[in-house]
Amino acid sequence: MDVEKCLRGMTLAEKAKLCVGMNFWMTQNYSKWDIPSMFLSDGPHGLRKQDTNNSDHLGINESYSSVCYPTACASACSWDRELLDELGAMLGREARQSGVDMLLGPGVNIKRSPLCGRNFEYFSEDPYLAGQLAAAFIQGVQRECVAACVKHFAANSQENRRKAVDSVLEERTLREIYLPAFEQAVQAGVKAVMTSYNKVNGEYPAQNFHLSKEILRNEWGFQGVLVTDWGAMDQIVPSIHAGLNLQMPGDDGSSAAKIEAAVKCGELSQEDLDASVKRILQFIAWKKEQAKKWPAVAVSAQEGHALAAKIAKESIVLLKNQGGILPLDPSDSIAVIGEMAEVPRYQGAGSSHVNPFSVICPLDEMKKVCPHLVYAKGYTGETSNEKEWKQAIAAARENNTVVLFVGLPASYESESYDRKTLKMPQIYERLIREVATVNPRLVVVLSNGSVVEMPWLRQVKAVLETYLCGEAVGEAVSDVLFGVANPSGKLAETFIRRLEDCPTYLYMTDGEDKSDQAVFREGIFVGYRYYEKKKIKPGFPFGHGLSYTSFAYENLHLGRKKMTDADVLEVSCVLRNIGTRAGSETVQLYVSRKNSPVAAPAKELKDFAKLHLAPGEKRQIVFHLSKRAFAYYNVEMQDWYVPQADYEVLIGASSADIRLRGTVHITPKKKWYPLATRNMVLKDILEDPEWFEVFYSKYKEIRPYLPFGLAQMDLKENAFAKAMLENMTLHSLASYVGSHLTDDDIDKLIEQLNRVHHI
Repeated sequence: MDVEKCLRGMTLAEKAKLCVGMNFWMTQNYSKWDIPSMFLSDGPHGLRKQDTNNSDHLGINESYSSVCYPTACASACSWDRELLDELGAMLGREARQSGVDMLLGPGVNIKRSPLCGRNFEYFSEDPYLAGQLAAAFIQGVQRECVAACVKHFAANSQENRRKAVDSVLEERTLREIYLPAFEQAVQAGVKAVMTSYNKVNGEYPAQNFHLSKEILRNEWGFQGVLVTDWGAMDQIVPSIHAGLNLQMPGDDGSSAAKIEAAVKCGELSQEDLDASVKRILQFIAWKKEQAKKWPAVAVSAQEGHALAAKIAKESIVLLKNQGGILPLDPSDSIAVIGEMAEVPRYQGAGSSHVNPFSVICPLDEMKKVCPHLVYAKGYTGETSNEKEWKQAIAAARENNTVVLFVGLPASYESESYDRKTLKMPQIYERLIREVATVNPRLVVVLSNGSVVEMPWLRQVKAVLETYLCGEAVGEAVSDVLFGVANPSGKLAETFIRRLEDCPTYLYMTDGEDKSDQAVFREGIFVGYRYYEKKKIKPGFPFGHGLSYTSFAYENLHLGRKKMTDADVLEVSCVLRNIGTRAGSETVQLYVSRKNSPVAAPAKELKDFAKLHLAPGEKRQIVFHLSKRAFAYYNVEMQDWYVPQADYEVLIGASSADIRLRGTVHITPKKKWYPLATRNMVLKDILEDPEWFEVFYSKYKEIRPYLPFGLAQMDLKENAFAKAMLENMTLHSLASYVGSHLTDDDIDKLIEQLNRVHHI
């Protein structure tokens, strides 16, 4: 396919139409230019291909059958790049086999609040973890000649009023928290990016020039297709100008007509339209070229199901295991209670909803291992009748161990609306308490898409978090409970004790919020970054997860003690399995900046590695940390900056369980200095040795005229004098000494200060 020839030959009307979908799922086709339609389809944890005559983007209408894999909230807990690559490749194969050219996933939005109804589709509260897993998923999908489409760009953190809400946040917060996962996706070569429904600082992302053109296109070098979410288009002409390529779904032709008219009247340049069309043509050309190179590989439902089970087993998180009650002994007398054991909750609702081939329930699988177990339903939906209740309590009383299945009903979390509470249905909590009263050997198995409160935690021996584990949930849960599989999942989000602990609690909906402005007041302090800074102890910290074996962390070595921001720091340590079972452990590396000159979290995740070790086996892990691992986004520089400081490298089993520590001192190759102005506080001058000397010579001249007894104090020797001055500005200082510090004097002083650092 000759992209340039198509561009030269296509008419203005043809180009305009190509920028708008042909129908709900397909792009426009032109046989005379050898341009076929491209088929786009959800979703990130299972193919949701629909008939074009029976389509929707909310999962209401049925889709063709496909494998339902664990949702992102679950698979993220694997902390396994290779596994996410494998998932992506399998979905890519399924998509190609079904005639799908672009898979709409992964979702990398940050879990700013646990109330977001769509959190089950997203990986993490941490941008580095989300970006690493997304990059692996993307590479897997695209290796199979199918484009991945990372979403939703950007700062999309709630479903409430989602098509009108304006995410208002400062540039540093945007750069450090809400954009890095997208940036990593672009670095991984993602072929498409989907714009979100919400505005970002007053402008919808599709037409947000700063976001879509200056950052995504120019700064990151994104060469792929920028597509709207379904129904996210506001104004098509400024969107094309900002770098949008494709409006979805198709419409009655009005958008194409607006593009054509805008070019004719000069409102939109021909160059902007051609650039937009060219990206679509390049995508089509890539598809054709890849298809010639790599023949399609057939995939069966059984093969996909086996992978779904593998991912689920690697992703389940053992939160608590008091007294080693797990794994269960098949010869024990066991009562299984809860409808979710029989009718599992295994996926979310909305555009990612999959029509699965085969759903395996935990109860059936557990009976295969322990045929004599007793089952009591306990509840139906969110209610329980007297018979169900009595049977459940009797089963608990008459058996040695109880496994109770609860979680969140499907209606509690979905695309299009947010949760209003972190609580499970009252009947579930009451059931836990009453069962624990008659039998303290209680294991709770949770099925939910996001954080739940656990006021009953102290009353139970063990908690197994399965999240939404896909169609193979039964096999995975049974294998983990009985020890066939050793749990290795680690939380990708913090489980807070109560909703009130969340930084967004004061101003994010816990009822009907009628504000169309979501101000990200917490800034960079999202998730564990906030809880650790505030010293709020969570129920379970970020990165937490137990195993049936134990690991020792040993021999931390930092390749340098001092370095510049241009150097790469090699960090190594040894992980040893000191238990009696084979198992996997995720080693997490965090960085903490000591005496940071700007507000900073106590620590931030910067790398991780998952290792599988036999009993007694040990292995060295090597990490490499470059500039971005130590930098913050300096808004005045409009770049990433590493301030001179000591940096602590922390290795641990979770954000709260640090096992090894080491320190490196970093000096930037080029130190950044703020621009001296008449309105800057003197503290910024006094804390810089070179600036201090420049200011001090002037200070000696005006000192006799200073008030508050400062005339008798020397700035170099008296702490009180420094404290009194440091929050003044040059112009306020002048107001105290009158003609002894004129405007001309201030201008000359500022010039001298800026000359010192060559600003």
